[in-house]
Amino acid sequence: MSSTQFRLKSTFNATAEQKQAIELLSNGIVGGLDTQILLGVTGSGKTFTIANVIANLQKPALIISHNKTLSAQLYQEFRDFFPQNAVSYFVSYYDYYQPEAYIPSTDTYIEKDAGINDLIDKLRLAATSNLLSRKDTIVVASVSSIYNLGSPIEYSKFVFEFACGLQITREQIMEKLVDLQYERGDFGFHRGTFRVMGENIDIYPAYNDNGIRITILANKITQIINIDPLTGKVSNAKQKNFIIYPAKHFITDIQQKSAFDAIKQELDDQEKNLLGEGKELEARRIRQKVTYDMEMIKEIGYVKGIENYSRYFDGRQKGEPPFTLLDYFNHPYGQDWLVFVDESHITLPQIRGMHAGDQSRKKTLIDYGFRLPSAMDNRPLTFAEFLDKIPNLTAVSATPSEWEKEKAMSAYKNVAKKVSTFLPKNGIVEQLLRPTGIPDPKVYIRPLQTQVADVIREVKQKAKLKQRTLITTLTKRTAEDLATYLKDQDIKVAYLHSDIKTLERTDILDDLRKGNYDCLVGVNLLREGLDLPEVALVAILDADKEGFLRSEVSLVQTMGRAARHVEGSVILYADRMTGSIKRALKEVERRRQYQLKMNEKYNITPTSIVKPFREKLVEEEQETNLDKVNKGSVYKNVLPEIVLAGLTPLDRKRLIKSLEKEMLIAAKQLNFEFAAKIRDKIKEIE
Repeated sequence: MSSTQFRLKSTFNATAEQKQAIELLSNGIVGGLDTQILLGVTGSGKTFTIANVIANLQKPALIISHNKTLSAQLYQEFRDFFPQNAVSYFVSYYDYYQPEAYIPSTDTYIEKDAGINDLIDKLRLAATSNLLSRKDTIVVASVSSIYNLGSPIEYSKFVFEFACGLQITREQIMEKLVDLQYERGDFGFHRGTFRVMGENIDIYPAYNDNGIRITILANKITQIINIDPLTGKVSNAKQKNFIIYPAKHFITDIQQKSAFDAIKQELDDQEKNLLGEGKELEARRIRQKVTYDMEMIKEIGYVKGIENYSRYFDGRQKGEPPFTLLDYFNHPYGQDWLVFVDESHITLPQIRGMHAGDQSRKKTLIDYGFRLPSAMDNRPLTFAEFLDKIPNLTAVSATPSEWEKEKAMSAYKNVAKKVSTFLPKNGIVEQLLRPTGIPDPKVYIRPLQTQVADVIREVKQKAKLKQRTLITTLTKRTAEDLATYLKDQDIKVAYLHSDIKTLERTDILDDLRKGNYDCLVGVNLLREGLDLPEVALVAILDADKEGFLRSEVSLVQTMGRAARHVEGSVILYADRMTGSIKRALKEVERRRQYQLKMNEKYNITPTSIVKPFREKLVEEEQETNLDKVNKGSVYKNVLPEIVLAGLTPLDRKRLIKSLEKEMLIAAKQLNFEFAAKIRDKIKEIE
C-alpha cells in the first residue's frame, strides 16, 4: 500500500483563529474525543481548517455532506488543497432512480429502474480502489456512504496484480479479467472492458481515465504501459507492475457452495411459509425469481439485484449491519482515520432517517413473494450502527443541533480529566471571524404582497452592478414557475433543485458565477454551504411561513449565502415577525457585531472574496459525430405509432437500439415521463 504523505497546497495562510481551531480539533481527536464540533460561520474558512487538521494528523479522511451539490463543491476544494494526494468523490451514481416496490392495493409491481451515470460510477470505484491501495486518501461522500456496498474483503480478494516478467498465458489473463466483471469489447473499448490485439491486451479500468496495455511474448509479460483509450496513443512511461480492481462493487465467488446452499434453504423455508399462509401465487413467484437469479450468478457471477443476496456472499448473520464505504476505511486502517460531517445539523438527521423507509418497502416485497427475507439485510445502516463504525466524529456547522452539542459535551466530560492536552471546551471549537472581514449581511423586511415585483426590480439592479442574486421559494413548482416568469422579464435566470442531475448542478453554479445567469431560484439546495462570492443579494420569499424551510436554522443558513460579498444583503418578504425570524435576526446581528468589533481591533478592511473557477468535477467524455447528431430527440416528446406486425428479428433489434438512444436523450433533458414511455415501448417490442 502506498504511504505518500498528505501535502497541503494553498495560496493563503491560516489566521490566528484558524490556527487555534486546527490545534484544538487535532488535540480533540488525538486526545480521544469521539465527538466534537467546529462551529464556524459562512466564509470563516471551515474547509481550510479541516484540510489543515488532515495534513496535521496525516490520517485518511471521510467527509460526508447531505447533498450531491455540496459534496461536489467540497470534492473540488479538497482536490485543490491536496493535488498530489488521492481525493475521491462518492455519491449515488443514479441520474434517475425508481427502487423496486410493490403496491398491494392496486396489485402493481414496480421493477427497479435506474439510469446509472458512468462517470460517477468511475469515481465511486476510484474511491474504493484508492482506499485499498494508498494511505493518502480523502473521500468526499454523500449519505450514499451508509448504503450496502459489498464486502471490502471480498472486493480486495478479486484483484489482479501483475508485473513484467510474470509467467502467464493470454488466456489466463482474459479469464482473470472476466472474473473481475470486465467484458471483452474488441470493437467498443470503454470503461470496464478489455480488448485483445495480437500479443497485446488493452484494459480500460472501470475507475481510471487511462487504459493499460499488457504485452505478452512466449507466455510472459514483457511490457506494461499506459495508453489513451480514445486515441490509442502510447505513453512513454513504462510500469513494472500494476493492480486491476473489479469493475463492480458486488463481486461474488461463484465457488461458494455454502452460500448457494444457504440461499436454497431459505427459498425452501420461505416457499413453505407462503404456502402455509395460503399464498400459492407468492410461493410460485419467489421460487421462479430466486431460481433464475441463482442460475445467472452461477453462470456469469452477477445478476441485477445481486445485492439482495449479499448477506450470504459476505458471510454475515441475520440482522448484522451491511458492509458500506465505512468498512473500506475500517478494513485497511482500523480506527486510524478521520470523519468530518459537513452541515451536520442536516446531514446527521438525514443519516438517522434512511433505515426506516428502506425496511418498510422491503417488507412489502417479501410478503408478496418478490424477495427473500434476507433482502432486509441489504439496507442502509441504522444511526447507531453508523456511530459504532466510525472512530471519531467532527461535526461542522454554523448552527449545530442540540443533540450534537450534548454529545460533544458528554465526550468532553469523559475525556477532559484523563488527558493533559488542551482540548476544545465542551467539545466545541468556535470559528466566527471571517479572514476577509466581511460581516454578516444587513437584513431588510418587506411586505409579501409585492414580493415578486420587488424582487424583479432588485435582481435587475444587482445585474447592472454585475452582482448575482439567489431567490429561495417554498416548493420546486414555485421555483420553476418563478424562473419562467423572470425569464419573460428579460432576466438571465436558472433554477436549481434535486431533479437536476448531479454533474449539471455544479455547472449551473459555475454559470451563475461567470455571469451567464444573473439569478438562481431554488428551494433547499440554496441553503447550506454554497460558496458563491459574486452573490450580493439573497431574497427569501414567504419568509413568515413557519416550518422546516423557514425555521431559525434555515433562515440563518440561507442568509449566510450573502456573507461572501462586501455589499451582501438579505431581503425577507414577510407580513409578520415569526419566532424563527426574530431568533434568526438576533443571531445574525450578534455575529455581525462580533465581526465588526474584530475588524476594528485588528484593523481589517472588508474585502470581497476572489475565488478562481475550478476545473469541472469530471471532464465529459468526448462526443462522437453520432452523439452530436443525436443531441436532440427526433420524436419531440411524441412517441409515434409503431406497428410491430411483420417486423423481422433484425428490424426489431434496430428499432430497440434506436428507441434506447431516444430514451437516454429524454433522460438527459430531464424528461423522465417521456423516457418511461419509451422504456415501456421497448419492453413491449422485446
